[in-house]
Amino acid sequence: MRKAIVTMWLILLMSFVGCFFWYNEYTYALPTPVPVNYKNIKPGEHISLQKELVFNNNKPVFLHFFNPDCPCSKFNFKQFKTLVKSYQHTVNFAIVLSTAKPYTAQEIQQKFDIDIPVITDSTLAKKCGVYSTPQAVILKNAGELYFRGNYNKSRYCTDPKSDYAKIALDSLLNHKQVGKLDQYVLTAYGCSIENCAK
Repeated sequence: MRKAIVTMWLILLMSFVGCFFWYNEYTYALPTPVPVNYKNIKPGEHISLQKELVFNNNKPVFLHFFNPDCPCSKFNFKQFKTLVKSYQHTVNFAIVLSTAKPYTAQEIQQKFDIDIPVITDSTLAKKCGVYSTPQAVILKNAGELYFRGNYNKSRYCTDPKSDYAKIALDSLLNHKQVGKLDQYVLTAYGCSIENCAK
């Protein structure tokens, strides 16, 4: 009798854990719903930045919209750090926090071992047409929107053929237009910025 009860509890526990992981996988495999009041911002539009993001060095600006509590943002951060390491001498990088929790810049820099500006600006995502994290925005040095979209088609950023943010950076630095990218570049996955939840 005791073995049967223990076995039943183990089966229930394993079922609960399995359902939890399945639900998380399912939830984050779905695109983030587009907000009702969403305004699409097109390449070429000017984006005004707060003074912390004005670098005065004629380099493009790469904005990483990030929620440290979003699983998709956590999966993506290694890819973002790889871009920072590869392009830090030719591009200005910054993290734009999109979270309801009051993180400081120092907390994010220490927790994720990165030494770039970290700001909280609740208006910047809307100005750039971003409604989900993680998302990348690349601005030409005059503040002109060059690219907005996903880092990669794969949740774990493992598909080299869809390294959208890297492709955009390479195109900009080589003075070219971003080539035609597939529909997944603008299909946002992750956590909604408005309520910091899926």
